[in-house]
Amino acid sequence: MTPGLTRMTARHRPQGGGFESTVCAGVARAWLDFAGAQGVDRSALLARAGLAPSALQDMDQRVPWIRFRALVLAAKALSGVPALGLRFGETMDCADYSVVAMMSRACATVGDAIVQRNRYGRLLGEFDSEPADALALQPAGPDVWLIATRQAPYTLPELTEAFFARVAAGTRQMGAQSMLKAVHFTHAEPAYRAECERVFQAPLSFDSDRNALLLDAAWLQLRIALAPSYVFGILSAHAESLLRNLDGSRTLRGRVERLLMPILHTGELGVTSIARQLGMSRQTLFRRLSLEGTNYAQVLDALRHRLALHYLDGRRVSVNETAYLVGFSDPAAFSRAFKRWTGSSPTHRASIPGSGPG
Repeated sequence: MTPGLTRMTARHRPQGGGFESTVCAGVARAWLDFAGAQGVDRSALLARAGLAPSALQDMDQRVPWIRFRALVLAAKALSGVPALGLRFGETMDCADYSVVAMMSRACATVGDAIVQRNRYGRLLGEFDSEPADALALQPAGPDVWLIATRQAPYTLPELTEAFFARVAAGTRQMGAQSMLKAVHFTHAEPAYRAECERVFQAPLSFDSDRNALLLDAAWLQLRIALAPSYVFGILSAHAESLLRNLDGSRTLRGRVERLLMPILHTGELGVTSIARQLGMSRQTLFRRLSLEGTNYAQVLDALRHRLALHYLDGRRVSVNETAYLVGFSDPAAFSRAFKRWTGSSPTHRASIPGSGPG
């Protein structure tokens, strides 16, 4: 299992003890909005899927996989567009619906984005007895296979097609026109093969033993950075001011915080790397922070506390998004930390009208 990630909490398991596969409501909301843009009546679509409108209002909530699958299939049927998954992948910017997509857009390279996608992939879909990493890389000479390892969600071909279409379209948008070498699907060849050929512009294989894309290995080094690395494009003037204040700080604590802020979301916050960037050893960093009356763990904890209050008080992002932006890969761990900081839950804090910076 990927370090830092845990199984879904008990609320995602039926009372009988069985595991209930779920997806985040934001993913379902994206498909609902896309279908609506194709002329599908949203109320009729929700009714076909057995979902109440309120189920998709909070995009951090979970939707049963069986309901999500029904939603996608109903959207395809009601729209009359057989290749709906391909079109979804080509056109939808899911950064508006998913913190995982938002993080991917902010990564420096495609390779970095895959690391983050695997780190937080369970936010998109949680399936029992499935590998923690949704995507695997397998070298193939000068190329690399990108393999979708989870089988449960890919029993829905539309979802596979949407993801692969997004990869293909995104690669071309980055100016790489010929990096996609082959496309493999486990499902049977659809009637809209010509549409698949248009989207992928690469040899296609259906009824394959895996869902995978063969790409030039240089694809992993393509630059993304479509959003600022610090809080992924949602910085407010207050946070920008905070960063400028840190830039001018003469204390070692301020310098450490300035280095931590752009990488807080990654969870890769080892003291050795920070010390190296400051041109000193771990021991020297510890000693000098001690002279300022603090230590590395306290600096990191206080920074997370301050930024969490900033995001929640300003209604900038949801509770779950705040957790990941300040470096927690487990919302439950963030909730415990927040209660330690403030004495109340992050959900309660976010619901307080007119709350100001803490």
